[in-house]
Amino acid sequence: MPIHNKDDAFAKLQLHMMGAFAEFERNIIRKRQAEGIAKAKSKGVYKGRKPSIDRDRVKELREEGLSTYKIAANMGISRMSVHRILNG
Repeated sequence: MPIHNKDDAFAKLQLHMMGAFAEFERNIIRKRQAEGIAKAKSKGVYKGRKPSIDRDRVKELREEGLSTYKIAANMGISRMSVHRILNG
């Protein structure tokens, strides 16, 4: 039976219940995922993603006097990435 009337109290209840169950299920998935990652890290299996930006090169270019815009263009990365490396 399709829901046509948005003012129908029962239809609203059904939508809210489905949303609540979906949110609950997603929270359970996140918790299990976090537990799995923590377990893998303790075993030394999970090390995260390898760095894709040469941080030393960014710092070298800055020391050469290049602006953040030019460093980003030169290396093909975003300005935010350059700022994160230089300020972090």
